[in-house]
Amino acid sequence: MIPCLNKKLFGVDCLGCGTQRALLLILKGNFSGAFHQFPAIYTTLLLFGVLGLHFIDKGRNYHKIIVSLAIINAIIMIVSYIYKMTH
Repeated sequence: MIPCLNKKLFGVDCLGCGTQRALLLILKGNFSGAFHQFPAIYTTLLLFGVLGLHFIDKGRNYHKIIVSLAIINAIIMIVSYIYKMTH
């Protein structure tokens, strides 16, 4: 796995810490473990899926969906990061 540069340099997790481990847990079928590792994993995957559709299907406008998913994803990441740092 790719080490977190932020954690290596400063000793503190970044907002994306746990993404790789959560993705591996999903691939192994451990969906609840993936959520506990990185709560924004499902919204992140959905965001990347819609981004892929945006590049493949040029006939439709996915801008509002992409912006909405990015905002929701950012909120989940920030809230879970604050929770992880305080508990």
